Amino acid sequence: MTSTKARLLLATPELLDPNFHRSVVLVLEHNDDGALGVVLNRPRLVSGGDAVPQWADRLAFPSRLHSGGPVSEDSVIGLALGPAGGIDGLSPLLGQLGVVDLHRSPEELPDVDPVRLFAGYSGWSAGQLDAELLAGGWIVVDALPEDALTPSPEELWQAVLGRQPGLLGHLAGYPDDPRLN
Repeated sequence: MTSTKARLLLATPELLDPNFHRSVVLVLEHNDDGALGVVLNRPRLVSGGDAVPQWADRLAFPSRLHSGGPVSEDSVIGLALGPAGGIDGLSPLLGQLGVVDLHRSPEELPDVDPVRLFAGYSGWSAGQLDAELLAGGWIVVDALPEDALTPSPEELWQAVLGRQPGLLGHLAGYPDDPRLN
């Protein structure tokens, strides 16, 4: 098993699960017990401030709550920028990007800004993600901290593919429904 922690999973055009169609998942943890991540490009219509009001002033634009995945949709995960290496209340993930402890008050974490909120998460049991990777369901690429906080989450799948070298970059222009091409 090669860990995909702090990397992006891009759903391949053949992945038919509607939960993950053209999704971009940032992997927060991947070990022998399984994997956990959040979908970065599924903003909801509800404000993130409605879900966690104390963090409303720190939300990244657009300040909507995002759908992190189909598991535990009543839970909220926060990603935020803060000091590289993390601080108490911000677990480091990628450069200055980390997972923020939303039970802490924003006043306790003055250097944590902006924040993006995700309802639910994407989870895989032991070996499940590895099997999906071998089957070609996902493309694994390097993440940038700004991917998690993009102001254009709906365009992230194409943007991430578009910055990839070679033939992989050409997938950015793959039609949403190739039957209509």
